Amino acid sequence: MTSSNDPTAHGEVVAIRDACKNLSTFDLHDCEIYTSCEPCPMCYGAISRARIKKIWYANTEHDAAQIGFDDSAFHEDIKKQFTQRNIPVEQLLHDEALQVFKAWTEKSDKIAY
Repeated sequence: MTSSNDPTAHGEVVAIRDACKNLSTFDLHDCEIYTSCEPCPMCYGAISRARIKKIWYANTEHDAAQIGFDDSAFHEDIKKQFTQRNIPVEQLLHDEALQVFKAWTEKSDKIAY
């Protein structure tokens, strides 16, 4: 994260990107992931999206907090409704966005996700 100035460059996300590139797929359902710590909410979301079948981890989120990587605020915030979260979330352009979804459903050469 700090070496690349990329807040999404957690080890799990980097590993998923690399695996998808090398396997030429976005579906890693036959894969397992090994990580130094319990995945944060972002990494868990990426693991879920990649359909990885099992997570192996060493340190707990409490161990991570002890060395300054405290994600407890993220864990708590993600449980809240959008309107109650720390970062304001507001919907806009719903009708226009639905047209994009409609175009996707009508696309004959799409790759199913």
